[in-house]
Amino acid sequence: MQAVPARARVYAAAAVLGALVCLAPLSTVRTPWWTVALLAALYAGGERIARRRFAGTFSTVLLAGAFLLPAPAAALVPLPGALLSHVEQGPAPLRRIWRAAQSALAVWAAARVHGALGGPETVLGAALPYALLPAGAAVLVYCAALALLDGGMRTLAEGLPPRRICRSLFVRSLAPLAVHGLAGLMTAVLWRSPYGPVSALLVLFPVGVSWWVFAQYHREHAAHRATIRALVQAVDIKDGYTRGHSERVGQASMMIARELGMDEGRVEVLRFAGILHDVGKLGVPTRLLRKDGPLTPEERRVIELHPEYGHEITRGISFLGEARSAILHHHERIDGSGYPYGLVGSQIPEPARVVAVADAFDAMTSNRSYSRARPVDQALAELRRCAGAHFDPRMVTALVRVIGREGWHPVVTADESAPNLPAQPAPRSPSATDRPSTDFPSTDRSSGARR
Repeated sequence: MQAVPARARVYAAAAVLGALVCLAPLSTVRTPWWTVALLAALYAGGERIARRRFAGTFSTVLLAGAFLLPAPAAALVPLPGALLSHVEQGPAPLRRIWRAAQSALAVWAAARVHGALGGPETVLGAALPYALLPAGAAVLVYCAALALLDGGMRTLAEGLPPRRICRSLFVRSLAPLAVHGLAGLMTAVLWRSPYGPVSALLVLFPVGVSWWVFAQYHREHAAHRATIRALVQAVDIKDGYTRGHSERVGQASMMIARELGMDEGRVEVLRFAGILHDVGKLGVPTRLLRKDGPLTPEERRVIELHPEYGHEITRGISFLGEARSAILHHHERIDGSGYPYGLVGSQIPEPARVVAVADAFDAMTSNRSYSRARPVDQALAELRRCAGAHFDPRMVTALVRVIGREGWHPVVTADESAPNLPAQPAPRSPSATDRPSTDFPSTDRSSGARR
């Protein structure tokens, strides 16, 4: 995200101003500066290792600071680490400043709640399990603050629905932050004990193990994305006329899934399903995909095998889950006139019904060799007309609602990452690329020609 919208920059500036307000009382509170300096150095060093090697963050030290220090002093702890942290995407200065302000506000809020509930006294007296209550409340506030701040930024920068993204971020981060909070509490108790800060550092060993486990998950997820991108690039190379179509269908499927209230894990599966829905084209002879003129009945039958080819190609990719059912059934129709099996109504898996609507929508709103793109409102009107016959009305209503609220702004990265392809020829007469795999339903399937 090189170009950050102006509203997101204003939001970041407001967060910076809020962080400065939180730091203002430093001159009026008793601050153990050596503790602040040690925790800040520990966080800065750990943060660089975590983000480069583990793809995590050093929240244990931040929460330990919230349990040990007054709120303004605790807000100082993340600043050096955030301002010097590794940034993968630009603009790096803005991202570092935003990260510093976000962390400072979250730690300040956690420290205020911990102090209001008498947490510092329980830490000093090692009063377990009584120390768990203020610490738990502080972790909840810390998690909520991060989710709200990050959710607000993603809403403004990427146009995501605020309530849903904030809830997703909170739920997804609560469990790992609870573990970090417990480790932070143990660190704080040992820090205040007769054994001192050196013994507190021993707590970081199990935290390192948890980082390693998380890093394995992160690398596995990156491998999943690489697998999907390789398959999509292979399809784009073979059938260049629909280049970018897969990513757009994935984006529209994701929008429908979110509008239907699906959890983020299932939303991701639907995105995979949309991206890979036409991967079966790899099993279709290239001469048919690029044939000039109408298809013969036999050639059409070969084309209509592509959902089954796609299902077979993805058989061994276990992380796709129910996305494979969408790959197999995305050309089924509610009235039973689709293929490959002529399923009717609720017999069609829900992911396939989502992808069918997303696929038809992008087919209508994209320039093709046989037609110019329709305006979005006309495409939505056509989807509504065919709802109940070709498409699930719930999916159509969800897409209409979300596009009416957020608009349609497809983001396609295929052109940036795919290898160079031969120049595409000028638009030609309807041909094999006008196959049912990307057709809008108004197709004469008996002749292979369009109405």
